[in-house]
Amino acid sequence: MIEKLEQMLKQGQDNAMLRFGLGKAYLDSKQPDKAIEHFQACLQHDKNYSAAWKLLGKCYVELKNWQQAAEIYQQGINIANEKGDKQAEKEMQVFLKRCNKQLNK
Repeated sequence: MIEKLEQMLKQGQDNAMLRFGLGKAYLDSKQPDKAIEHFQACLQHDKNYSAAWKLLGKCYVELKNWQQAAEIYQQGINIANEKGDKQAEKEMQVFLKRCNKQLNK
């Protein structure tokens, strides 16, 4: 799957959905560093992509970078709230609480 998506990217098909798919594929294959690169590119295409914010935060959780994860989740919560994506907002609020617990906040 990753190879097919990477090939599409090399052929010039760079868009938010492709980058999200690559990020998710790398995250699912336990490669959060590579996933981060693609989720960030996804958000450059579409800063309102709530699911990308959520999984970008998860990448930082996987890396145990609680502070960065908390910051990403907060940004994602703000975006989800602005666009009315209540489900993503609620999920990220739960994840943010877990990060803050790790940070003793």
